[in-house]
Amino acid sequence: MKIISWNVNGIRAVAKKGLLGFLRSYEPDILCLQEIKISNAAREETEFDFAAYKEYWNPAERPGYSGTAILVKAGFKEVLGIKNGFGIKKFDREGRVQTLELKKFYLLNVYFPNSNHELTRLGYKVEFNEELLKYIKKLEKKKPVILTGDYNVAHEPIDLARPKENEGNPGYTSEERTWMTKFLKAGFVDTFRMVNGQKVQYSWWSFRAGARARNVGWRIDYFCVSDRLKKTVKKAYILDQVTGSDHAPVGVEIN
Repeated sequence: MKIISWNVNGIRAVAKKGLLGFLRSYEPDILCLQEIKISNAAREETEFDFAAYKEYWNPAERPGYSGTAILVKAGFKEVLGIKNGFGIKKFDREGRVQTLELKKFYLLNVYFPNSNHELTRLGYKVEFNEELLKYIKKLEKKKPVILTGDYNVAHEPIDLARPKENEGNPGYTSEERTWMTKFLKAGFVDTFRMVNGQKVQYSWWSFRAGARARNVGWRIDYFCVSDRLKKTVKKAYILDQVTGSDHAPVGVEIN
């Protein structure tokens, strides 16, 4: 099973930049999208030709902001159900969490909050993280979990090009990094690190100062799995040659 996750930074923009070609080239069984930035009303007015995929949308209440979506290949028979949100209105209204129940595990597609410049949303993000972990641990009592998406945090110094300069900046605060450590210690595995060891590779680059061309990036997009699933992971990778967004797609292949 091939699962890919991509923060597209606007579904309409990336559709114009080759999203259909990407689907044809990589043929994921499941594609998880974050930051779709489209309302239900706008989506109904926009023609997306995802004929080979079944669509599950979770837009934010605020138009042009946040939101998630999942595309599942037509004929893929593992899906048992879909749930948008996780029961807390102030988070669910931003369209940040989808839970896809499959036969052997739950797949969570998550767009974690950005703590923002001057850390104006750091408290909001910390609360989101804690409540999400509680939700995940409840799911784990039934079956294991795969949690993918834009976590908006670089966990360790190896995960960004300039750790010293970014100490305390959004996405690299002690609060965010400490939670990521807590999450992994709660029984989850960062699949990219498990498979690739100390490989340096990034999944996001600022639009400023030609950061992508110079590879001054951050690894903030992840696939983390319950310990029970780690032996099923065959591959974990970042498709950093794929353009169309300020993020690169990330993927896993599991037995």
